[in-house]
Amino acid sequence: MTGTAAPTPASADLIARLAADPAASFALIVREGGEVVEVLSGPVTDVDLLADIPLADGRGRPSEVLALVPYRQVRERGFAAHDDGAPLRCLTVEEHAAIPLAEALDALPSAAIPLADAGFDLDDAEYAAIVRNVIAEEIGRGEGANFVIRRDFVAGVDAEPRTAALTWFRALLEHERGAYWTFAIVTPGHVAVGASPEAHVSAREGVVTMNPISGTFRHPAGGATAETLTEFLSSTKETEELFMVVDEELKMMSAVCSDGGRITGPHLKEMSRLTHTEYVLRGRSRLDPRDILRETMFAPTVTGSPMQNACAVIRRHEQSPRGYYSGVAALFTPNAEGGHDLDAPILIRTAYLEEGRLRVPVGATLVRHSDPYGEVSETHGKAAGVLGAIGAIPRAITIVPDDDEPAPAPRLGDDPAIAELLTSRNARLAPFWMQEQEPGARTAPFAGRKAIVVDAEDRFTTMLAHQLRHLGLDVDIVHWSAADDARLDGAELVVSGPGPGDPRDGESPRIARMRELVVRRLAQHRPLLAVCLSHQILSDRIGVGLAPLASPHQGLQLSVDLFGETASIGFYNTFTARVTPGVTVLTPSETRCGAVGDVEIAADPASGDVYALRGAGFASVQGHLESILSRDGMRTLERMVGHALS
Repeated sequence: MTGTAAPTPASADLIARLAADPAASFALIVREGGEVVEVLSGPVTDVDLLADIPLADGRGRPSEVLALVPYRQVRERGFAAHDDGAPLRCLTVEEHAAIPLAEALDALPSAAIPLADAGFDLDDAEYAAIVRNVIAEEIGRGEGANFVIRRDFVAGVDAEPRTAALTWFRALLEHERGAYWTFAIVTPGHVAVGASPEAHVSAREGVVTMNPISGTFRHPAGGATAETLTEFLSSTKETEELFMVVDEELKMMSAVCSDGGRITGPHLKEMSRLTHTEYVLRGRSRLDPRDILRETMFAPTVTGSPMQNACAVIRRHEQSPRGYYSGVAALFTPNAEGGHDLDAPILIRTAYLEEGRLRVPVGATLVRHSDPYGEVSETHGKAAGVLGAIGAIPRAITIVPDDDEPAPAPRLGDDPAIAELLTSRNARLAPFWMQEQEPGARTAPFAGRKAIVVDAEDRFTTMLAHQLRHLGLDVDIVHWSAADDARLDGAELVVSGPGPGDPRDGESPRIARMRELVVRRLAQHRPLLAVCLSHQILSDRIGVGLAPLASPHQGLQLSVDLFGETASIGFYNTFTARVTPGVTVLTPSETRCGAVGDVEIAADPASGDVYALRGAGFASVQGHLESILSRDGMRTLERMVGHALS
């Protein structure tokens, strides 16, 4: 359990008293592996900003607070969202009690709650059409690597909300397994009951943990087996989907943790109807937990990447606001150091009840490989655990042996062949992110040198900056809109960063500004490293043509020749610079910008797709050297920076 304050023992009568009091606000929580139901009760306050969460009382004494953070809160980061007015709701805990799980179950109601007019707000064909549009119009246009688009299961509920909340909470405890939190939260006019598999972020004793879960295996009739799970774990789509969300959460970790974060895993998250794959990310941070929460809003597993564009895509393609779906329930608990620990599961696999209407939102992660009706099936599978528990669909069948004791479900993650298959995934990943990153272990070939990384709205820049610091550079990150010429002119090295979109877009102020700074730096003959989008902009400037790829390289790992060294690099691009196959050097007479001198080209020998460029004082690379998919990323980054600074 997070925090040092232990809940006080209590009897199941407490639940009955809270349920009978129409003015009481309360939460019931069972954490993963827990044997008690935690009961939190107290007054509720709605606030505007995460910084306003009241972590102290009127006398300055620390308070325990459970906050329901809606999706619309991403506006604090300047991101787009439908504004439905869902409040940032804070329950200040005046009583925190613990009831043995078995005793609490006996006290909870079990009679079925009737539902009326139940079904998805978008039928399967409508949702499949949205999937096709997102793949073609967003991923196909370079707006990002993956996006999560939701639809809602809705129904009418003619039952007392508190009774419904307690009934569904009991049903989830009895019929769902593997949840990080199983919970019921009852506040004025609003009920949330769920079994969330995913811890978004926690902070305890200076250690920040994130837990990206992705890849969804829907159990076949009769249950999952090692054979059927092996087929799932061998899927390229499911594997790349997990790698992409790990990359996205590492961006967040690099923003809040001084050591950038370390990956462990992968593991299995086994539930009643689904099995997921997951990694655990850990790093150290001294930030206020509210700031940690702000910088990590919200998980790419329920939004997409890059995060800012994912929010814009969600707003374009989802037909209604999200409410609390993909937000978090954040419990801030006072600790012995005078601060607060944080435990914040994602609000997914959750049923919401307001004004007699039930809503269960579910989403699928759309990637370049996605099959529209496969994603339709994924939404059904994700909804099934909650819907089965509350009786909206038939429950999963439990096999009962002759002695009438429920058969314990075997943990497939304990199967040696499955464990070996999971571990084998790490052979593809960058060792840098799998190892401890203590400052004393850093290599420092560029110690004392200074660099500015220009953020073109892809927070891969935070990972890139972290790696540059490990090479000894003193690094600042500057958003493209704040990257003034005077500041950039004073930098020893400018790293023009990656970002979404079409590098040929003449209407985008962001791309226009990135083009200006690349051109200016080249004209000054000052050290420049250009990455991904900026590599394409630089290529265009010197006269190398740009073209869309026939199939986007979003989350694709390639082994490429970069100026005489073979490197395994991760790619996230929809567009490419392209030369005539076999060309390795452009002379000044062949470029649009003769002042740059000779330009060396590393390109695919068959297609002519350009992987990297280098010339006097500059280098560029199409791949993301900072990605977990770039096994040779650090070595290549050192080579590229060394060339630009030489």
